[in-house]
Amino acid sequence: MTTAPLPLSARAVAPDLARGAMLLLIALANVHLFLSAAPGVRGYPDDPGAVGGVITFLQMLLVDGRAYPLFALLVGYGAVQLARRWDEAAAIRLLRRRGAWMVAFGAAHGILLFPGDIVGAYGLLLVLLARFLVRGAEVTLRTLAAVGAAITILLGAGTGLRTGALTVPSVATSGVGTAVRLHVGEWLAGTISSALFTAGMLAVGALAARRGLLDEPERHRRLLVRVATGGLVVAVVAGLPLAVAAAGWWRPSVGPSALLGVLHSVGGLAGGIGYAALFGLLATRAAGPVRGALVATGRRSLTFYLAQSMVFCALLPAWTLGLGARIGVPGAALLAVATWIASVLAATLLERAGGRGPAEVLLRRLTYGGPPRTRLLRRPR
Repeated sequence: MTTAPLPLSARAVAPDLARGAMLLLIALANVHLFLSAAPGVRGYPDDPGAVGGVITFLQMLLVDGRAYPLFALLVGYGAVQLARRWDEAAAIRLLRRRGAWMVAFGAAHGILLFPGDIVGAYGLLLVLLARFLVRGAEVTLRTLAAVGAAITILLGAGTGLRTGALTVPSVATSGVGTAVRLHVGEWLAGTISSALFTAGMLAVGALAARRGLLDEPERHRRLLVRVATGGLVVAVVAGLPLAVAAAGWWRPSVGPSALLGVLHSVGGLAGGIGYAALFGLLATRAAGPVRGALVATGRRSLTFYLAQSMVFCALLPAWTLGLGARIGVPGAALLAVATWIASVLAATLLERAGGRGPAEVLLRRLTYGGPPRTRLLRRPR
């Protein structure tokens, strides 16, 4: 039996649709980190202004701390999808090789462009957890998910505090060389932190993949409705207090702020799961141009995730055009949405032309050891 990277036409729709929509959430979650105004809660400006306060409030409820748990869940889901096509030993080797190259991609992205990179963290988790994702019993994955969630929630206490420092200090430096040197430490620290924050969601994604929840969402519609509704309600309710604080409408003391950070992290985990279920439900709808465009974008999510950073880095940090010191939260949100729309349009054109994303092509070749259509790998008989 021969096997190779899965053709685009054979991929499940729901995970790719989720990745395409997820890129909008990630763009909104990242872009405010390039602003150099006096920082407040979770990297948002301490005084976002009237319109900026409303945008901050909404993003804290629906985006902040919710996008990356969703991303991690999809990474875990995709790992199990990949492993199904191999014997266990080969699958573990392949996942570790893919994870190692993701760390390399993340390092290049984080050091040269945006040190808030998340690809390296997920690659590190694949290297460390490949055996559990492939061979782990369900109780093992459940334990990993529970322990990971507990770590996320405990670490969340610090995220509710006003630190008085920029989340990404390098955005305020004007020298390119200085920025790159700062990026090294920022990326290393961020990669370790992000891995700790999202390890549990990788296991959640693996558990969901073993049940095929997003492969055949129509068969699990009732469950997905409950999970989507419950997860997003918890995300909003748990995120509400810190959202009010981040918007500048309330300034709690240190103790309450830590508690609000914990609640916000609980909401983030619930929101990531809720979004995954919601996008699974949307995949059961009749195919149309919007769904097709989101799926095309999701199939090239790594390419367009990196492209977002190229756009933001070209415009916002002090070491490039420095617009991050002037545009504020509303302008940053508009830039994020415009960048995502451009990504969707570009992905649609690539889909019509039958082209893959360049980052996906490179990662596949590095992972599988050759062009996917000319080098086939065999399962041992």
